[in-house]
This record gives sequence, structure tokens and C-alpha cells, in this order.
Amino acid sequence: MSISLVLVIVMAVLFACGVYAMLERSLTRVLIGFLLLGNAANLLLLVVMGAPGRAPFYDGGETDAADMSDALPQALTLTAIVITFSISAFLLALIYRSWQLGQADTVIDDADDVALRTRTAEEVEDAMDEESRSDDEDVTTDFVGDVANPIRVLHQGDLSQLVDDAPVDRVAVRRETDDAGADSRDPQDGDRS
Repeated sequence: MSISLVLVIVMAVLFACGVYAMLERSLTRVLIGFLLLGNAANLLLLVVMGAPGRAPFYDGGETDAADMSDALPQALTLTAIVITFSISAFLLALIYRSWQLGQADTVIDDADDVALRTRTAEEVEDAMDEESRSDDEDVTTDFVGDVANPIRVLHQGDLSQLVDDAPVDRVAVRRETDDAGADSRDPQDGDRS
């Protein structure tokens, strides 16, 4: 088996350029780097396949196994092409959305990330201690904005617009309010539908 030195060199250059391009902050360069890595992986599988041979179904099965091409690298190459295409489409959507929102495709540092990176060891331990201490761990909350409110379970009688059509395993009990304002429950009502 003779491996072409040119393919190996081209593959190594593609891997190096792809990794270098993916380390940039521009999403377009990340996409280009990923495409280079995908092509380098395809060349790697082409080199691994070795010398081309005959197809396994050639001559009605009379071909010797040593003369046949290995089908596994070909299948892996097709899989690598599909994966590269799908992730490239996803990255293109990210680039488009980033350009639409900020007129740039550059990933910038978040202020919280910079603050985490610049903390000292003592500050890290203090922050972990503060996060572990909580006075109201048993309270379930509904986060709306920056304010934490206890969760209130609404029933059909609380809001006229609320329709409770969830399937239940038990006989439904209708909650009605009479003129006096007291709740009257009738267990004989059955299903609400």
C-alpha cells in the first residue's frame, strides 16, 4: 500500500489551519475553520482507505477479498460529510442571527465571565460559601424579572379565562361559587367535558 505524501501534507495543513481559524472570535472564521477540519477529516479517511480496489459486488462475487476496496472508510466519509453540512448550516444560522442583532459576528466577553476570570482564590471560596447559604431553601418560587414570588396554583374558578383541560385519572370535581360566595362541590358532576 502506497500512501501519497502530498495527501498527508495537505491533510496536516488543513487540520492546522482549521484549528487556528476556530480559535478566533469571529463566527465566520469559526465556520471556515470547521469546514477546513471537515475536509481534513475526509482526507484522513481517504488516506486510511489505502489503495483503491474493486467493488465488492464486481464479477458476481468471484473477486478476491484482497482486491476489494474497504467500504468502512467510505461510509465514515459520507457520515462526516453529512455532519459537516448540518453543523455548518447551524453555524450559518448563528452568524446570521448574530449579525441581525448586533451588526457583528464577533463573540465578546460577558462582564460576568470577566469578573469570574479575575477573581482571586479567596474570593472564589467566599462566593461559594455565599451560594451554599440559603435561608429559604424549601420555598418554591416563580422567577419574574429580579423578584422571586411564591408560586400560586390557579384553579378554574380563580380566573374566568383559565381552561383546565388536562387529562386526569380521577373523577373530576367541579368547583362552583354560589351567590353567597361559598364554594359548593358536587362530586356527582363527573367529567367536565
